[in-house]
Amino acid sequence: MIMDNSEKDESADCCPQVAAPEPRQETSTPDPGPGEPAEAECEEGDAVAPQPPSNRPHPVAIEAPDGGWGWVVLVATIMVLALTLAFPSCVSIFYTDLQTEFHATNSETSWVPSIMTSVLHAGGPFCSMLVERFGCRATVMFGGVMSGLGMIFSSFTNSMEELYITAGVITGLGFCFSFQPAVTILGQYFVRRRPFVNAMSSTGTALGLTVLPFLGHYLHSQYGWRGSFLILGAVLLNCCVCGAAMRPLRRLPAGATAPPPALNGSADPSRKQSSEARPCWKSAVATLHKNMAFDLFCSNLRFRMFSLGITWMMLGFVVPLVYMVPYATTSGMEQSRAALLLSILGLINIFIRPPIGLLFNMPWFKGRHIYVFSAALLVNGLSNCICCVGPTFNVLLVYVLTYGVSMAVVGSLLFTVLMDTVEMRRFQSALGLLSVMESVTLLIGPPLAGILVDRMGLYTWVFFACSITVVTSALFLMLSFYWLDRRDAKCKLEQQAPPNGHPPKPCVTLVPECQYRSVPTEGDRDKGAAESQTGGV
Repeated sequence: MIMDNSEKDESADCCPQVAAPEPRQETSTPDPGPGEPAEAECEEGDAVAPQPPSNRPHPVAIEAPDGGWGWVVLVATIMVLALTLAFPSCVSIFYTDLQTEFHATNSETSWVPSIMTSVLHAGGPFCSMLVERFGCRATVMFGGVMSGLGMIFSSFTNSMEELYITAGVITGLGFCFSFQPAVTILGQYFVRRRPFVNAMSSTGTALGLTVLPFLGHYLHSQYGWRGSFLILGAVLLNCCVCGAAMRPLRRLPAGATAPPPALNGSADPSRKQSSEARPCWKSAVATLHKNMAFDLFCSNLRFRMFSLGITWMMLGFVVPLVYMVPYATTSGMEQSRAALLLSILGLINIFIRPPIGLLFNMPWFKGRHIYVFSAALLVNGLSNCICCVGPTFNVLLVYVLTYGVSMAVVGSLLFTVLMDTVEMRRFQSALGLLSVMESVTLLIGPPLAGILVDRMGLYTWVFFACSITVVTSALFLMLSFYWLDRRDAKCKLEQQAPPNGHPPKPCVTLVPECQYRSVPTEGDRDKGAAESQTGGV
């Protein structure tokens, strides 16, 4: 709920006051400003000592202030995404060393970033449970500790199997626990500016792609891959600092009545007894159903199409980032120049994503985000064919420029399209299901590419396969959403003008039950006011 200053003053005047029968000393607690967690009961009132449970309404908390402390949360989210989503691509700097150290093939070595990326997405349901129990802030901090320890343990491994567990499972799960709650709490702080802040937060991935290859190359030249993993594990602990800045918003519906929380933070005894009486397997099924949006996948056709398209896309979307550096180094290019290509890719995203966010925040793009997303995905898939021309620096530079611009658009709109497809209150569970679906293709993509390299002996076949995969997913998303929009528009016309005077038939597919309804922007309000003055002509 977005509140302006007048609404804020009115809510402060309506805040219930507790009259004491006799004077007593009380401590005054100021009300937080817009965008900060509400910790006082009212804006102009004194703190009240703990009272027995009553039916007096609690104050309405500020939801989605679109500013204030939300800008700090945005910066923290950018740093979290830089340390998590971009990190698997940094592992390609150590690709050759891992092959030499453990005498592994391309397929065996590619399992390390593959497992890391897959677990990053597959841990969505477990992350949702932690967020539900402990909140976004504590989950992000726990993920930072887990990912840091995973990389520290990786520096002491003696086999690829141990590396799969430490760098793949432990670090990847820590990335999941840091990444998903950061995106979720950012969506709670912003509604009107959501496309812009999503684009800004996605620059975190670009920032990581810019800095981490340089850092990884420097550490590799100074300390080797083991010392580099040890230091990178310490760097990942900075996710704890970012998580500490993600203060939660207290949200209660208007007129809701609830007893004050217990002093020790424990749950209500009656609820605790009912949860204990429920069988464990039923509780597990209910938790899984809550954090995995299976009902949305069955009832919301748009979410279903989007999930299937993104799942197929991930089979080839991140594979070029894993194999571009080995492709260049095995052809005689210096490792420093190959790492420079990844950094250029990150710089492109840093400078492109903010103006893209401002552009797509315009009212004209409302309802058209999916088509821009699909067009950028189509260009991204076709750009992989550029790598097949040759492994020279100039050719790969052209590829990085084309791939980087299209990747910036895709990364800026991915979460925006998902938020347009489902309600914000179901976003966490929808993201959890989508992440699990993505994890399957993310897990098998790099190893399948490694098998292709081992059998064919050429990296160009990998880029051809990635191009086909991404292009087909872009066409699927574009055509499916176009068909859905035409169907819904036709259904709407039939409702407005029923033939032969018959009553209109209900159109259940026009607006699905779980479809997200966005908050009107200022441009929408101005347009509505103008239409009302002109009589809607």
